[in-house]
Amino acid sequence: MKKKLKDIAHGRSGDKGDAANVGIIAYNEEGYQIIEKYLTAEVVKKHFEGICFGKVERYELPNLKALNFLLHNTLGGGGTVSLKLDAQGKTLAAALLRMEIEV
Repeated sequence: MKKKLKDIAHGRSGDKGDAANVGIIAYNEEGYQIIEKYLTAEVVKKHFEGICFGKVERYELPNLKALNFLLHNTLGGGGTVSLKLDAQGKTLAAALLRMEIEV
């Protein structure tokens, strides 16, 4: 069965220099169990293919029912030097929430 990530979680993103920071927060414990199992660094890296050119690191925050992803080499040098339209990565959480995951 496929689920859209936005149906079980919300998110927020921003910049950390040339890396984008994407937080995904489940609405409840059931949603957290799903994202913890299926939303891996590899899945996120594949979703942002052509945007993220570095490694993706995943951090778990179970007390918040959240995962945090750091997408290296994604923002074209960072907010002050990038020519990208979203040089601070503010839209990346919304882009990730559109993903469908197989559960």
